[in-house]
Amino acid sequence: MQNDAVTRPTTRPIPRHVGTMSNLTNTPALWRARARWGPRLPSAETRYELLGLVAAFVMWSAIVVLAEPYGRQWGTGQDAYCYYQARLTDPYARSDWTSPIAYVYSPAFIQLVAPLTRLPWQAFIAVWTLILLVGVRFLTGPRLFALGVVFAAMELAGGNIEILIAVAMVVGFRWPAAWGFVLLTKVTPGIGLLWFAVRREWNELATALVATGMIVAASAVFMPGAWSEWFTVLSTVSGRDGTWAAVPIPLMARLPVAAAIVVWGATTNRRWTVPVAGMVALPALWYGAFSMLLATIALHRPEWSDTGGSGMGSREPARPRAMGSAAPA
Repeated sequence: MQNDAVTRPTTRPIPRHVGTMSNLTNTPALWRARARWGPRLPSAETRYELLGLVAAFVMWSAIVVLAEPYGRQWGTGQDAYCYYQARLTDPYARSDWTSPIAYVYSPAFIQLVAPLTRLPWQAFIAVWTLILLVGVRFLTGPRLFALGVVFAAMELAGGNIEILIAVAMVVGFRWPAAWGFVLLTKVTPGIGLLWFAVRREWNELATALVATGMIVAASAVFMPGAWSEWFTVLSTVSGRDGTWAAVPIPLMARLPVAAAIVVWGATTNRRWTVPVAGMVALPALWYGAFSMLLATIALHRPEWSDTGGSGMGSREPARPRAMGSAAPA
């Protein structure tokens, strides 16, 4: 019995973590190392942003390539060329509104873009398209940027300014002076200023009108004759129908609808109605102008959904008091 006790091998259980590769690779220290030094997937916001940047780059590249030579089949920049060809010395040499090349905006706008028109045409359209894409990014935010680029593709390809009009309307809730851009380009989308009038936000309305007047005065110092020409151009294009590229509904039929949309939105605190009404009130409702609807996305974001105000918009709705609670003194 004693010899058996001496010679019997003693067996001890082998720890489970010893000798197995799977356990060696699952230690807490290794997990911490992986979390710190291992590859990380980008966040959802980053992925959306990257997708939008890729879509924007593809769109920008296609527009720039197809813009040269101007007038080619499937070419781009048809609207942008209207600003590019206009000259400070005679901006309204081509001002037939329904012709392929016509400049009908105020002298202030051509003064604004004049430095860009010194560039070669393809360089101009490259910079101009980049500005429009920045406008789309502002309106959509990072998550919907790629979708916004696709939605605004027709507008981006033509190079019109409806995207910038939409940006001005959004910004105009915080800085009403931005409405000067609307009034001195497309003019009739300025019906959105009814928002301030209906809500009795007189300071905001006065700021928008005074700022516009100051821009006119400053511009007229350098181009006094061009302003009288512009008013003549406006009188000749007033009430004219659009071309095949526009919704075939006359402006005079759309203006009352636009006014009703703004009034309803102002009384019910729906800011998104302002760019919708501005789109409806465009002199010609171009199919690419539906890109203005992207402004409704921006106006649902917290930073733009409520920027204060002196009228109805700054008043919080009354909260019902519980039964038996005392009224405030």
